[in-house]
Amino acid sequence: MNTHQTSKVQPERGNTGPGLRTALIFIRYNARQVFANKFIYFLFASIVLFLLIIVINAFDKETPPTAASVYYFLIAPGILLIFYPSVYSLQSDVDSRMLETLFGIPDYRYKVWLARNVVQYFAVLILLAGLAAFSRYALADFSIIGMLFHLMFPIIFLGSTGFLASTITRSGNGAAVVMVVVGLFFWIAAEPLEGSRWDLFHNPFAQLEDTEMITWAETTLYNRVYLVIGSTITTMYGLLRLQKREKFM
Repeated sequence: MNTHQTSKVQPERGNTGPGLRTALIFIRYNARQVFANKFIYFLFASIVLFLLIIVINAFDKETPPTAASVYYFLIAPGILLIFYPSVYSLQSDVDSRMLETLFGIPDYRYKVWLARNVVQYFAVLILLAGLAAFSRYALADFSIIGMLFHLMFPIIFLGSTGFLASTITRSGNGAAVVMVVVGLFFWIAAEPLEGSRWDLFHNPFAQLEDTEMITWAETTLYNRVYLVIGSTITTMYGLLRLQKREKFM
């Protein structure tokens, strides 16, 4: 009786092994795509940019850096880190001749490209966590978790916009040009939109008077909601465009 019951349980345990291995292989493949080709150069450039901004700020200002200034220190390398995987991931599939295979997977848009976006955001988050930890102990006192939480909103929005641009242009270089134009637009509009809920680079750590804190918190909330909505729309539209197989083959 006991032997018969054990024989029923064993196959169920055996099924979890292949599933876990498949998930690990899938994650490893997508992580390799994120770090493929030129990403290491963007990683090096982001670290150099981060250190350069710190040095320039140290010579330019007499006051010590605060959480508000660290937010700007970190958002620049964060945008640089998300740039390559967001605009060149589709081009990498074309170059490696993986696109035809991916189109043959049922519901591929959810199982592959969506998962790859999650992996690349997680990779950027880990890299920013290292820079944030350095800033926490070398520059200013702030919550690392809170800093990373707010940094990821504009980074994910730009990443999803880059993903959409790659599906529209069907070219990594074309998507890169589009994202440079988008970045310049938001950079030029940063001053007119400063303090509004539409500012992509809205800084929730800005030092304000007590009477302004409630208004600023409300602005931050709306800003983050808009970025989440924008990221969702651009990601879903990009996935829908990938349904038109004939345009990519």
